Amino acid sequence: MMVKSLKFVLLKSLPLIFFVITGLNFNVLCAQETKEDNTATWIWYPGDYEIWLSNKMQVRRTEREAVFPPLWRYYSPFPLVTFQTEVNIPEKDEINIYSEGLFQLLVDGVQIHGQPKTITIEPGKHKISFKVYNQEFLPAIYIDGTYVNSDETWMVTNEDKLWIDEEGNAQQSGTPWMPVGSWKFHSPDDRPSEFQLETEPWAAKSTEPVGSGELVDFGKETFGYIRVHGLKGEGQLSLFYGESREEALDSARSETLDYIEFEGSQPSTYTHDESKAYRYVQVQADPTLKYDSISMLYEYLPLDYRGEFKSSDKLLNEIWDVSAYTMHLTSREFFIDGIKRDRWIWSGDAHQSYMMNYYLFFDEASVERTLLALRGKEPVTAHINTIMDYSLYWFVGIYDYYLYTGDTDFIETFYPRMKSLMEFVLGRRNEAGFLEPLEGDWVFIDWADGLPKTGEVSFEQMLLARSLEAMAVSAEIADETEDQQTYEALAEEMQDKLFDVFWDEQDQVMLHQRVDGEMQDMVTRYANMFGIFFNYFNEEQKQSVKENVLLNDDVLQITTPYMRFYELEALCAMGEQEYVLDEIRDYWGGMLELGATSFWEKYDPSDEGVEHLSMYGRPYGKSLCHAWGASPIYLFGRYYLGVQPTAPGYSEYEIRPNLGGLKWIEGKVPTPHGEIKVYANQKEIRVTGVKGEGKLIFKSKSKPRGSAAIKSLGENEYEMNIDPGLEYKISYRAI
Repeated sequence: MMVKSLKFVLLKSLPLIFFVITGLNFNVLCAQETKEDNTATWIWYPGDYEIWLSNKMQVRRTEREAVFPPLWRYYSPFPLVTFQTEVNIPEKDEINIYSEGLFQLLVDGVQIHGQPKTITIEPGKHKISFKVYNQEFLPAIYIDGTYVNSDETWMVTNEDKLWIDEEGNAQQSGTPWMPVGSWKFHSPDDRPSEFQLETEPWAAKSTEPVGSGELVDFGKETFGYIRVHGLKGEGQLSLFYGESREEALDSARSETLDYIEFEGSQPSTYTHDESKAYRYVQVQADPTLKYDSISMLYEYLPLDYRGEFKSSDKLLNEIWDVSAYTMHLTSREFFIDGIKRDRWIWSGDAHQSYMMNYYLFFDEASVERTLLALRGKEPVTAHINTIMDYSLYWFVGIYDYYLYTGDTDFIETFYPRMKSLMEFVLGRRNEAGFLEPLEGDWVFIDWADGLPKTGEVSFEQMLLARSLEAMAVSAEIADETEDQQTYEALAEEMQDKLFDVFWDEQDQVMLHQRVDGEMQDMVTRYANMFGIFFNYFNEEQKQSVKENVLLNDDVLQITTPYMRFYELEALCAMGEQEYVLDEIRDYWGGMLELGATSFWEKYDPSDEGVEHLSMYGRPYGKSLCHAWGASPIYLFGRYYLGVQPTAPGYSEYEIRPNLGGLKWIEGKVPTPHGEIKVYANQKEIRVTGVKGEGKLIFKSKSKPRGSAAIKSLGENEYEMNIDPGLEYKISYRAI
């Protein structure tokens, strides 16, 4: 029998702005009383800024100066929206109006002509609303007063449904209002349309002559703007970028380059206006053009490294450090895949970035921005990134966000977009009720030679079952009871069908595929490993899958860090931490032995020399800094420090330290309430908890002693309750 989990962890140009202040009709959705906190911020239609910013970012990918836009549909922000709030103020309030455009103003239904920068609101109750039109950017405003300020309490709609009655009064009904969107723009001069990542100057680590030019090495994989110092004369400067030395030196085939023409009137220090990913840059200048040196402006999203991990193994410590750097490089305006190729937002890559983020930065805003950019807007005409499994990862990513952060606002606001995407997904099932690729659908799963992807693939059905569970939880949060019941029933039905069709009772493994009604005699790792940490298998089934699939070298091997993430997670979930550490040392350590300073899109130890750089039929097509290469961050935090939320927002959580054969481990795991600290060696465990109901669970060969009551769970396993802010010490003998 399978183990079902319908609630999974929960069981545990010239923009124009119209500004309107209308009278005392209080049947709009939002009321704003006198506020203690008068902080103003820029606001917009939720999700639209993320769409605009992602469009702008993703079109920056180039290949040899040719623009290489994404493969999927672009959406646009609404050019016309209406904002609204209600206030009750005790005295006159002079408010300042800042906008990305022009506006039309009404106060209590009376139009005020002109374009005032300030207005005075009289004491009492007022309904404030204003229209914003902006075709070039997106409608956004900043209202700053003593009592009246633009903030998250305002509502917005893209649809007016207005008409004028016989008396000339505006009437309105049936308008769908949503909470406004905002981010980090808390000053009138800090305009959303002018957002840029931070930069800091970096010097080159070394240079060497190359022909008539030089090769500049910045010492490690990086991202930013090339700077040329002491520039004199005129002529062309040629820059050939490379994540590897070989790529930078191969001027005929390097994937990114710049040809810059100078006419002799430029400043002595020139900063290029496009950021690129590279470690090495080959610089060639015309004889008529001279310069003194090359440096760069490193470009980054400022994030705090809240998570930490160290151990008695120096190689593992280096792997964690390089993973963290890889993760930071790929955490930009959004979580992207690779910083050279593609510089795009892919849902499968992003899903792993979310999980690594929860154990490194715990930056909620980056997760929200990425989810919104991926989803886009109505109507749904294709899968996210055109990939079937990537639509499904999007649903799971939203539930994970809820589990780790406890934030219900996101789901309440964007549930309609979740539902419409799920309706699209369900509409692409075949007569048997399974997902099967239709025209325009890309089934990705993984980059793997010899992996069949036609017909009904068990992995896709398993992701669908999990997505339906996520929808059931989300429907409950959104107070959509009928939807909740529907999705719960569909999730249970999908799990039943998954086992009825794909589970091999004789070999006790999940088969890979059925084509035209015929089951194919093939076993792959994908559905089998997901079934373990989705908790879809009972204990007997898990053991069979571990022995017959995960530890079976005859089953198609995984060569991408992308799926190694899940493979190693499944093994950790089965208690194979020591085995997993050997795999991490071999796989990620193998990249370090080859000189990696960030982790790659794919690594095959059998490749030799420049073969490690090639992919997609191109000699330097492989990304040498890829988000999914940073998975040790998640594995070390989740399965060695052993920290995980068991109820949303860490209101309940567990700490299960596992040395995995190491002499000692220590680190921090970020949460919404601070960092959980863990130290463990063979004889002692020390933990410090955070707000929430925490439990330390560990195994010991002998009866442990601790600074608080310890309860035996049987079979050498023990449990201790953890209160916030206190350090607990346990003496034990590690198993």
